[in-house]
Amino acid sequence: MENDVTTELPREERPRLEVGERVTVDIVAAAHGGHFIARHEGQVLFVRHAIPGERVLVEVTSVVSKVTRADVVEVLQPSLHRVEAPCEFARPDGCGGCDFQHIEISYQRELKAAIVAEQFERLGKMNLAEMGLSVEVRGVEPADGLHWRTRMDFAISDFGKIGFYKNRSKEVEEISDCLIAVEDMNVPALAQRTWNGDARIEVATSSSGETNIARGGRSLSGPTQLHEVVEGMTYTISPVSFWQAHKNAPETLVGHTMDMLDVRPGDTVCDLYGGVGLFSGALAQAVGPRGRVHLIESDRRALADAAQIFKGYSNVQIHSGTVEQQLPKIEKADLVLLDPPRTGAGEVVVLSLLKLRPTTIVYVSCDPASLARDAKWITEGGYTMDSIVAFDLFPMTQHIETVVRFNLK
Repeated sequence: MENDVTTELPREERPRLEVGERVTVDIVAAAHGGHFIARHEGQVLFVRHAIPGERVLVEVTSVVSKVTRADVVEVLQPSLHRVEAPCEFARPDGCGGCDFQHIEISYQRELKAAIVAEQFERLGKMNLAEMGLSVEVRGVEPADGLHWRTRMDFAISDFGKIGFYKNRSKEVEEISDCLIAVEDMNVPALAQRTWNGDARIEVATSSSGETNIARGGRSLSGPTQLHEVVEGMTYTISPVSFWQAHKNAPETLVGHTMDMLDVRPGDTVCDLYGGVGLFSGALAQAVGPRGRVHLIESDRRALADAAQIFKGYSNVQIHSGTVEQQLPKIEKADLVLLDPPRTGAGEVVVLSLLKLRPTTIVYVSCDPASLARDAKWITEGGYTMDSIVAFDLFPMTQHIETVVRFNLK
């Protein structure tokens, strides 16, 4: 009878779930951020380690304001897409790094496609289907979604062992291996060592087979410059400079963005948030000696690397500073490529970009929410979005890389 009375109460008068409480719920959808949505007596729960369509017993892990989070305790009616997680640490109350190891890899991509479309509809007010577009999530080798990550930051436990933070926690889950790290990183050897202090261990491997181990910005072993080869061009970079984490991401993204931009000799192209110049290298070759590439970057280490990489390129101009500061100084752009951080470009940058009236804008995004928000401003500024392709460059995790093209109407 108590349950019957509770369900009849107005929503605001129903007792809130409390941390530690267990309830049975049906999972209705995937949410941006690695969670899955369920409802219990009018309350929305964000559940980890679930799959849409499942009935699960969950335990509430946090209640903050109106957001209730929970972990799966028992799967009562499993999805056909549920698999045994290959990693022993990918479990509730375990490592917080991989969100989707319990989901069959092809279905992970279906879920990510749905999340991207949902973010565009909810935040961008854009129905992709009505626009004649659908989100395609392309898999990238390795096909099993393991041993792809070339950059790792390991936390250190109170006992001096490497690990990763648990989800939404400062508690370190010690590990003996990491199955998404490239094998050249040799995580088991790192796990056997005892590390004094609490500074993170930063490990970077290159496409040339080099490995650097650093701590607190100080190199401990390996070369202090890594050599990354992309489509025949060698990039010599600091191990701490930003570089795409997936070992096949540079070739994949450069190839696709160049197809989308259709660069011609003599074009002027802006490479915004250009980093060490991954895209600028291909752009410089495409525009030729009569063209120009404007690379804008604010990170000091990346700028130093880019200065060395493009020292002999008369058609590449490096602008030191934020995109907000430097973009208004550029008078002409036929094409624009931008690859902003997770927070996106933002309204100030988009407005500056629109003033240049480039023929084509290609936007590389690692966050569908900020992409959808920025896409709304770009299309309201006189552009048509005609291509959206996502790449599964972060398999086993909730993250996804999406590339969108806008053309001037």
